[in-house]
Amino acid sequence: MHRTQHGRDGHAYDGHAYDYEPSRNEPDEPYLPGARLRARPRRRRTLAAALVALALVPVAVDRVVAARIESRTAQAFQQGMGTPGAPEVEVRGFPVVTQAASGTLRHVEITAHDIPAHGSARPLPVSELSLRLDGLTKADDDSEARARSARASAFLSYPDVSGALGLEISQGDRPGRLTAVVLLPLSQEVTVTTTVSAVSGNRIAFEDFEVTGGSLPAAGSAILDRIFERPIRLRNIPDGLRLRSVTTTADGLDAEFTGRSVTFRPEEV
Repeated sequence: MHRTQHGRDGHAYDGHAYDYEPSRNEPDEPYLPGARLRARPRRRRTLAAALVALALVPVAVDRVVAARIESRTAQAFQQGMGTPGAPEVEVRGFPVVTQAASGTLRHVEITAHDIPAHGSARPLPVSELSLRLDGLTKADDDSEARARSARASAFLSYPDVSGALGLEISQGDRPGRLTAVVLLPLSQEVTVTTTVSAVSGNRIAFEDFEVTGGSLPAAGSAILDRIFERPIRLRNIPDGLRLRSVTTTADGLDAEFTGRSVTFRPEEV
């Protein structure tokens, strides 16, 4: 039965007149739904930026630690080897922080230039030395550093080889051979070639020389015998590296080394 109610002012009103039934076509969204739609991308961008920032924090910290280790290693190497400039050092592997905490760096690469050779009658400097060290640790008192294994490449320029031998040296006509120019009285020159090779004790040997230009007197031949009979020892190489091969190039000699338990002792260099 339809009932009519009376308001406070005495007027009658229909109780069902103000009942509200939402239209099926009206969106089931709060007021100003566009504001919510605009807020969602902003929150997503903020969240994404925060996540990126959080991800970059450990990377930045790790890079700072790596840079500090590289700088200290370069300084120690320069002081120990007596190079005019600091070498290039790169600690590989991520994260470096955990490697430093464990006391062992997995992979370290060092490139040094102009390493002098002291304490030798025939010093042969190393123009460039590239070291690839695996498992590098250091003593608690910083007295030495040791790599579990290492590989190295050394470049010896022909001007430095010439200074060590006292002869003008250049690349020979065949792989593994060098050409030497011998100056004789009255501005005469004799050209000889010799084979270069690696021998024990980190030494470079010169053997089987033969005259390829000019006439070499007996006295000159005796002088060359004395020059070439004694190999040149490379004294500016970290302890534990062993010379494996020597090859000739257009600009100098390339020497390859490998070793285990390679030790760096600055006070002994």
